[in-house]
Amino acid sequence: MLFWIFIAGGLAARYAAGRRTLGGALLLCVPLIDVVLLGATVLSIQNGAEPTVWHGLSAAYLGMTVVYGHSTVRWADAKFASRFGGAAPPPRPELYGRAAVMGAWKSWLTFLLAYAISVGMIFGLVVLVGTLDEGAPLLVWLNPLTKILVYSLIWPIVTTIRPGRAPEPESVPEPVEEKP
Repeated sequence: MLFWIFIAGGLAARYAAGRRTLGGALLLCVPLIDVVLLGATVLSIQNGAEPTVWHGLSAAYLGMTVVYGHSTVRWADAKFASRFGGAAPPPRPELYGRAAVMGAWKSWLTFLLAYAISVGMIFGLVVLVGTLDEGAPLLVWLNPLTKILVYSLIWPIVTTIRPGRAPEPESVPEPVEEKP
């Protein structure tokens, strides 16, 4: 939640209030949220807290924000710049042909990287806890993350098989001549 508050605050300061420096500073705080969350999670476990599903969620969340955080901020900044800053709208991706296939696989591989980081952090917390039995609540997040990884593989496969075609150019109707 704090992630979105800092993004919204930074973009509002940058474009709505015209305070570019303040907006940039708030946007630079977004990655610091991840560092603070990781530190709080590790300190909580090191101080003897019973590992919970919430500790596992923080590890899963961190993997996602490490991979998707920068592109999310860039996307939101382009949208705000277009809406409030007078910039041209960002170009739309091609949703057909080779570009669609490459985009679908790039998206899945990006999620694979986020998955790997999340799983690595979860197992890092399990090592910090000591044993698999003690770290079992952390491992709960492996199930939904793995299901999302496997199910999301359907899209690039389908897109590879049926990449779609370019839209037909709109035909302009010829003017009808009036007879006297």
